[in-house]
Amino acid sequence: MTETTVREQYNQMATFYDQRWRSYITNTLSFLKTWAHISPTAKVLDVACGTGEFERLILTENPEQQIIGVDISDEMLAIAQKKCCLYPHVSFQVASVLALPFANNSFDVIVSANSFHYFDDPLAALVEMKRVLKPDGTVVILDWCRDYLLCQLCDILLKIFDPAHKQCYNQYQFHSLLEAAKFDVSHASKVRFGLVWGLMIARANPIS
Repeated sequence: MTETTVREQYNQMATFYDQRWRSYITNTLSFLKTWAHISPTAKVLDVACGTGEFERLILTENPEQQIIGVDISDEMLAIAQKKCCLYPHVSFQVASVLALPFANNSFDVIVSANSFHYFDDPLAALVEMKRVLKPDGTVVILDWCRDYLLCQLCDILLKIFDPAHKQCYNQYQFHSLLEAAKFDVSHASKVRFGLVWGLMIARANPIS
């Protein structure tokens, strides 16, 4: 199961993750924060939150933001807890995207960055996100985009050499998954960071 492999891999790299990927993390999560336009009163769920860097960015600007971050790596979450320990309205939990430990209609906004390509069952993951999202809520997902040639090459190589990697999607496939999960894509874009990293982002709202 990919989740088990991802958990083991990220537990091992947790202590040096932020340092190794500093530029990539800063660029992508700052872009997500700007693009998502999260209301300061929104209750936010961050799926696959890692070391809590997105939380840190949001809370630096709005210390009262209500955020819950979930991840399958307890070692990554331990770092997130330390990073955000001074903020009373943020918490972190070990959880799979396929079994989010929250009631229906719990969140105004769900974000997920740089993790969609790890999901064992992306459609089931989106359905589960929709379950815990309020009917008038918004999901914003940022991930690698296979429309870019170098991302296609990375996808091929990672499938061979990285057992944690599941699959990259092109924008059409990504939107088709969102639509199959009963989301309406309201805004979408593609963006490039450096020579290698081509990403896509989508904002979507649940369809009743």
